[in-house]
Amino acid sequence: MTETAPLSPQHFQFLLVENFSHLAFSCAVEPLRIANHVAGADLYCWSFASQDGVFALASNGSETRVSLNFKQAGDADYVFALSGLGVQSAATTSLLAAIRRARVHGARIGALCSGAYILAEAGLLDQQRAAIHWHYHDCFMEEFPEVGLSRAVFVAEGPVITASGGTATADLMLHLISKCHGEDLAIEVADQMVYNAVRDADAVQRVSLQSRHGIRNEHLTRAIQLMNESIDAPRPPSVIAREIGISGRQMERLFGRYLSCSPKKYYVDLRLHKAQRLLVQTDMSVTEVAFATGFNSPTHFSKTYRVQFGVSPRDQRTKIE
Repeated sequence: MTETAPLSPQHFQFLLVENFSHLAFSCAVEPLRIANHVAGADLYCWSFASQDGVFALASNGSETRVSLNFKQAGDADYVFALSGLGVQSAATTSLLAAIRRARVHGARIGALCSGAYILAEAGLLDQQRAAIHWHYHDCFMEEFPEVGLSRAVFVAEGPVITASGGTATADLMLHLISKCHGEDLAIEVADQMVYNAVRDADAVQRVSLQSRHGIRNEHLTRAIQLMNESIDAPRPPSVIAREIGISGRQMERLFGRYLSCSPKKYYVDLRLHKAQRLLVQTDMSVTEVAFATGFNSPTHFSKTYRVQFGVSPRDQRTKIE
């Protein structure tokens, strides 16, 4: 269903946080520009704001000139927080104030790439679904359990809009164009972008296990899904085998054939890689990370972690810093 098109251009304002994703930035602005070009009318306008009101630095090193600082921002139809690396320390007082001010003025609030982290810190995503780049899923779930984390490429049905970044931002913008000005215009914009793989909000971010490993075995796929769902309380592989209706020996053969390792080794690797992300992305203590990844003993966790990565959990965090 198409919404009634506005009489004046819709104003999109992007709050560019230091080290923002330039890919998500381009995928947000270019569909709007192309929509104006294809329609032969000013359907959209946009503005950029940063902390200092002069430039915004992207994670690829490029600088974007802006016209506003965060204290001046907030007056638009849509206001999006766009961030990237280092989002955990990005929620400055002036940035949060701009977002809250925009909400009071009636703007529809959104976030791109890792920006949902900022909105969650502002308390705007409590009891709502939200999308964020998959790299931040583990720390986001730990820090904001009151938010319904979605693995979809974007979430647009609620009061707050979120997209997981990259080309998912283009999917979101095409969705918004379609809602306001019709599907035909959105298709024309996608054609101009030579973008023939447009996804709807139900699309999942990461490629499937089958795509990553060329696996077509349903039992193995289900076993790995169960492992991922129980990282904090791991179950013996034999129990998982029974749940999916095969013997423990069959599961050993499947993991050996397709993944060249045992189910136990694969399971431990999953848990350790999640632990690494939590150490790097959150302020959780080593003990908290150990328990969150199914290790009952912090000492055993530290030893296992060192064997896997060649560094202790504490040194891993220091190394990143």
